[in-house]
Amino acid sequence: GGGLSPAEAVQLINREKAVVVDVCSADEYAAGHVSGARHIPLDELEQKLPGAVKNKATPVILVCASGVRSGKGVAVARKLGYENALSLAGGLKSWRDANLPVERA
Repeated sequence: GGGLSPAEAVQLINREKAVVVDVCSADEYAAGHVSGARHIPLDELEQKLPGAVKNKATPVILVCASGVRSGKGVAVARKLGYENALSLAGGLKSWRDANLPVERA
């Protein structure tokens, strides 16, 4: 699938308490990320996601710079049993383009 639009992501966060997980590198995360996102680099996702999000029914929105790594992250999360794992289409770029809040570490 193409992933979520920023507006769809915001709805999931507001209505379903979706957890946003940024799978970028530490440098990228520090430079800017979706407000409230947790940082778990893609290569640590399999190991660390179960500790970060205990309830596997919780929607998890994976974000990276452009949407490529977060798409891979969805596959990892679904393998772990997170059926509601989704990717933010276009990554942080599309989030910024929608004038949505970004934080720096």
